[in-house]
Amino acid sequence: MSHHDERTFVMVKPDGVQRGLVGEIIGRLEERGLKLAAAKFMQIDQDLAEQHYGEHEDKPFFDELVAFITSGPVMAMVWEGADATRQVRQMMGTTDPKEAQPGTIRGDLGLDLGQNVIHGSDHEDEGANEREIELFFDEDELVDYERADEPWVYEDA
Repeated sequence: MSHHDERTFVMVKPDGVQRGLVGEIIGRLEERGLKLAAAKFMQIDQDLAEQHYGEHEDKPFFDELVAFITSGPVMAMVWEGADATRQVRQMMGTTDPKEAQPGTIRGDLGLDLGQNVIHGSDHEDEGANEREIELFFDEDELVDYERADEPWVYEDA
């Protein structure tokens, strides 16, 4: 991992997979200059879902979150780049797609709060990235490489 890179966890949720948006979302992240470090197309089981949403365990919508994220396959990924977590959050748009700006992933591709296409680690939650990456990926599944366009993405590459 180069010195200006941060890793962040991103997931295309079951609705995004069912609607055929995986390629569109990966394309947007690549076009921004972010680098794919790991990807896993998978079905999340109950146990993993409960761990993933652990911070919401006491909230009334917890069971709905778990039911939704286990309702179909997801594309779990790790992306790298300068300030990657904040960059991805900005690209995703606000949690409620009806309020998300046009041009953002949710603003362009989503309409419903419960089915908002994508999950990304929270840049304001210290350690969210590490926790989520470790939950979905073993260390040896993270690929470290240099992308050929890095000198054209970063001034100091």
